[in-house]
Amino acid sequence: MIESLVQQIEARFADVQAQMSDPEVITDRKRYAEAGRTFNQLAPAARAAQEWRHAVSDAEGAQEMLDESGEDAELRAEMHEARERIERLEEEIRLAMVERDPNDDKNVIVEIRGGAGGEEAGLWAGDLYRMFTRYAERRGFATDTLDASDGSYTFEVKGDGAFSVFKYEGGTHRVQRVPETESQGRIHTSTATVAVLPEAEDVDVEIDPNDLQVDVYRSSGPGGQSVNTTDSAVRITHKPTGIVVSMQDEKSQLQNRERAFKVLRARLYDAKLAEQQAELAADRRAQVGTGERAEKIRTYNFPERRVTDHRVKVTVHNLDALLQGELDEMTAALQDAEKRARLEQASA
Repeated sequence: MIESLVQQIEARFADVQAQMSDPEVITDRKRYAEAGRTFNQLAPAARAAQEWRHAVSDAEGAQEMLDESGEDAELRAEMHEARERIERLEEEIRLAMVERDPNDDKNVIVEIRGGAGGEEAGLWAGDLYRMFTRYAERRGFATDTLDASDGSYTFEVKGDGAFSVFKYEGGTHRVQRVPETESQGRIHTSTATVAVLPEAEDVDVEIDPNDLQVDVYRSSGPGGQSVNTTDSAVRITHKPTGIVVSMQDEKSQLQNRERAFKVLRARLYDAKLAEQQAELAADRRAQVGTGERAEKIRTYNFPERRVTDHRVKVTVHNLDALLQGELDEMTAALQDAEKRARLEQASA
C-alpha cells in the first residue's frame, strides 16, 4: 500500500515539475499559479517519499549483508535504525497526502469581539487584533482592516493559504491578567470571541437582492470632516437569516457598501459550511478547527507568561513572543492534529 502511495506521489510531483517548465503553462498566469500551489503542496510528501526509498534500500542492504556474513551488531543496529526511519516516514507520507480542506487556499475575514469582562474584554480584543495582524505579516500575507471600533475588529487576510493558517483561531480566547484599571492587583478573567470566515466568491454564495434590506445612516465617532454630515455608513440585513453587517469606516457610502457585502457573503458561506458539517458529523467538536464558537480554545495567563491551547493540550511559556505574532508553533500543532483526525476518518 505504501509503495503504491509513493509511486503516486512521485508521478504527480514529476508531472507538476514538468508543468512548471512548460512554456505554455509559464505564459498562462492562472495555470502557472495553480501549478505552483500544487508543487508546494506536494513537495513535503515528495521529500518524504525520496527519504523512504533510501531508508528501504538501507534496510534491505543491511539485511542482505546479515544473511551473507551472519550476526553482526553494527549491521543489526543499522538495519534497526533504517526500519525506524521507514516507519516514521510512512506516517509522514500518509499525513502529507491527507485530503486538504477545499477552503485552505482562500483569503479570510476575521471578526474579533470583546466578550465577558467589560472594558477589559474590549482591550483584549484589541490585543488579539494586533497579534493576528502581526502574524499575518510574518507569514507574508496582506491585511486590510474593514472595521475597528469599541472593542470590535473586522479585517481581511489575503494570500494563498491564508485560511489554512487562520482557521484554527476561531473560538473564544480567554485572558487572565491584572487590568490597568485594577487598583488592588487582582487577576481578572476576560474573553474575546474570534470568527474566522473563508472569503466567499460570488460563485460560492448566491444572494437574492430581494432578501436584503440596505439602510444608510450617518457615521459616528472620530473621523474626518464628512463624519456626521453625510449618510456614508451602511447597514445590510439578510432577511432570511437575520444576519446584519454594518460598515462605517470609509467616507464613501459605496466603499462601505462593498465591504459590508464582502463580510455578508463570508458569513453566509460560513453558515452554509456549518450546516454541511453538521450533517456529516453529529459532533463537530471532534473536528479540529470547527469547534463551537463559545468554547474556550485558548487561555493566555499573563502572571505565568503561559499560553495553553485546550484543543491539542499544548502549553508554551512565550506569551510575549506569541502576542508579537509568533504563532507558528501553535499553528503547526493544530495542523498536525487536523491531519491525524482526517486520516482517522478516512481509515474508518
